[in-house]
Formats: sequence, structure tokens, C-alpha cells
Amino acid sequence: MSGAQLFRKIEEIREMLARVRRMGATVGFVPTMGALHDGHGRLIDLARRETDCVVVSVFVNPIQFDRKDDLENYPRNLDADLKFCTERRADLVFAPSVEEMYPEEPKTFVEVRGVSDGLCGAFRPGHFRGVATVVLKLFHIVEPHRAYFGEKDAQQLAVIRRMVRDLNLTVEIVPVATVRESDGLALSSRNQRLSPEERRIAPVLFQALLVAQKYIAAGETDPAAVKAAAQAVLERQPAMRLEYLEVVDPDEMQPVGKISGPVRVAAAAWLGSTRLIDNLLCEPGAVPEVRMIQ
Repeated sequence: MSGAQLFRKIEEIREMLARVRRMGATVGFVPTMGALHDGHGRLIDLARRETDCVVVSVFVNPIQFDRKDDLENYPRNLDADLKFCTERRADLVFAPSVEEMYPEEPKTFVEVRGVSDGLCGAFRPGHFRGVATVVLKLFHIVEPHRAYFGEKDAQQLAVIRRMVRDLNLTVEIVPVATVRESDGLALSSRNQRLSPEERRIAPVLFQALLVAQKYIAAGETDPAAVKAAAQAVLERQPAMRLEYLEVVDPDEMQPVGKISGPVRVAAAAWLGSTRLIDNLLCEPGAVPEVRMIQ
């Protein structure tokens, strides 16, 4: 098996992708911070099916971290990530250094107001500004036809979609359903930090969201009632410290006053020193499919 080709320099991957596009090939892009798992694999697989050249970026972006210890402790293993990309048949891996991406202190940032204000944005100051800025930089470097983002990070997906629309970018944003362990825990690079006991408890976050989804499917229109039912599930596990649980518009990511159509129930909670996030799309009268690893 020929390996995915590694690039560390912006100009070198730009030159390679210019040749690819001159041949008429389509470029699919999967931006990541590494520590790749089957959730990322689902993104790469879809890009492989839909585009001719698959590019995966591996870059732990410092400007989206609000805590220094979180940045320092973020898992990094480029050799394992390269092997993963090769096994998933990605073509190119772009893994720049911080100095390559930010040769000097940046003074230009992208801020997507409204969509980024609540939920994680309220608890991680500057996070989505950092996300939008680095994603725009990566889009300019890779110039993909399609870019693939997981619905697990629903607020991030909404921020990127709005940025693309507002700035008239030509890339198509492709959402990909959350991939879950057999017990429902959403796959995340941060799950590596969970102790065995914390890992046992972690699926309660998904169980709380399922309760919210059932209430909404059954016709409950009051967000407060839905939140109370979901929070009651979380209260059974005192080790799980809830940061937020909200019923929001799926595009604007703002809380709704009444449930009259599709909404996202989104939550963040702490287990020990690990922050978990998850969400479910919910709709009156319907229970959307949830993907589990078989």
C-alpha cells in the first residue's frame, strides 16, 4: 500500500494541488487536529467516495484554545495519524508547524457573530474566532471543492457554514453524522483522557440527549420541560458536571422559545478533567437515525 504523502510547507502542498486541479480532479478536504479515530475515518471515507484527491490536515491550532493546559495536553501522534490516513486511502496529509501557519503573531481574525456566541462559545472565549480563522486559512491553502465536518461539533459546523456563506467562498461544506461507540459515546480525541471509571460513566450524556429526543418526538413543545427531563438523567451521575444543556435552532445555534420544528439539543459536561460535548437533532414526530460502531 502506497502511503499518504506528507507535506509540511504551505507552498509545497499548494504546488501539488495546483497540479491536481490542472488535471481536472476534484479536491476533498478533511481538516483535523490529529489523534485520528473512526469519526475522522467516516469523514475521510466520504471524501474518498465523492472526490478524486483527498487531503487531510493535521494541525493543533493554538489560537482556538482558551486554556494553556488544554493545548499542551492535546494528544499528538503524527506517525499514527499518517498510518491512519494511509489505511483510509487519503492522498495527501498537510501537517504544518505552528511557525509555518503563524510566522508572526496574527492580527487578522474571522469572527462569526451570533452563531458562535452561546453554547461552547459562552464558555470558551475566542474559541470559534480561532476555529474560523484557521479554517479560512486552510481553505485558502488547499482550495478544496468539498470540505467535510462532523455533526458532533454542530456549533463549529454552523460557524463554518455561515462563514462560507457570508464570505462567498466556493467550497461546499459537507456535514457527516456523528459516529458513536456501541454504548452511544460520541467518538472524540479527548476520550483518550478518560479513566476506566469515567469511560463507564461517559455515555450518560448521550442517554440524556436521547430522553430529550423522545420528549420532542412525542410532541413536547416546551424547551424547559425537555431540558428538565434530560438534566434529571445527568443528575443520577454526580461525577458528571453539566456545563450547559440547551435546545437551539439548528442553523443559528440560539435557544428557541418553543419547539415547532427541527431543533438541536446540545450539551457539554465535565468528567474529571475531560470536557465532553454532544448533540442530537430532534424533530416533533420523528426520531432521526443514530449511527453506532458495529
